Amino acid sequence: MSTIEGASIEMTKVLGITGGIATGKSTVVAFFKKAGYPIVDGDVIAREIVAKGQPALAAIVETFGPEIVLTTGELDRKKLGQLIFSSSQKRELLNETLKPFLRKEILRQIEEAKKKAASLIIVDIPLLYEAHYEAIMDQVAVVYVPEKIQKERLMARNHLTEEEAQQRIASQWPIETKKERADIVFDNQGTREETEQQVKKWLEKQAEKK
Repeated sequence: MSTIEGASIEMTKVLGITGGIATGKSTVVAFFKKAGYPIVDGDVIAREIVAKGQPALAAIVETFGPEIVLTTGELDRKKLGQLIFSSSQKRELLNETLKPFLRKEILRQIEEAKKKAASLIIVDIPLLYEAHYEAIMDQVAVVYVPEKIQKERLMARNHLTEEEAQQRIASQWPIETKKERADIVFDNQGTREETEQQVKKWLEKQAEKK
C-alpha cells in the first residue's frame, strides 16, 4: 500500500507459481482461482499461441519443418512431444523459438489484470525459473513434493513407465533446486485439504499486512 497526497493506493502483487511436472501446481492455482484472483496461465497461453494460423506456429514450422503440422494445418502435438522429450537440444530449440511469443502474451495479460485493479495476480508458469520469469514477479511460490512422489504420481497420471516419467522430470530443473530458490513453498505431499489450508493461511497473512 502506498500513499500519494493522502490518498491510499492499492498495489498489485504479482505472484508467480511454479513447480515440477506432477507436483500439483494446477491444484494450488485452482485454489487461488476459487478465492477469486485472476490467473495468467502459461500452459493455456502456450497452446493458444501455436494455434492454426498464429505466428508462433509458423516459427515452429520454420524451425522443425512442415512435417510438424497435420494436414489440417494444426500442430502435430504428438510428434512434437516425441521430438522434444527425446532430445534436450530440440527441447531447448523449441523453447527458444516460442520464448518471445510466450513472454509477450504473458506480459500483456499481466498488464490487463493490473488495469482491473486486482490486488493479487497469479501467474502460472511451469518453466518459470528455466525461462527466467522470476525477474517480473514480486514473489515466486513453488508447489513441492519430493522427486520420488513426483515420479510415482506422473507414472500413475500419464500411464508412463518409470523411464518415461524420469525423462520428463529430467526435462525441467530439479524440484529441490526450485524449492531452494522459492520465496514461498506450498508442500503438496498431503491431502488437497491440507494444501488448500496452506494457501488460505498465506492469503490471510497477506491481508494482515495491508
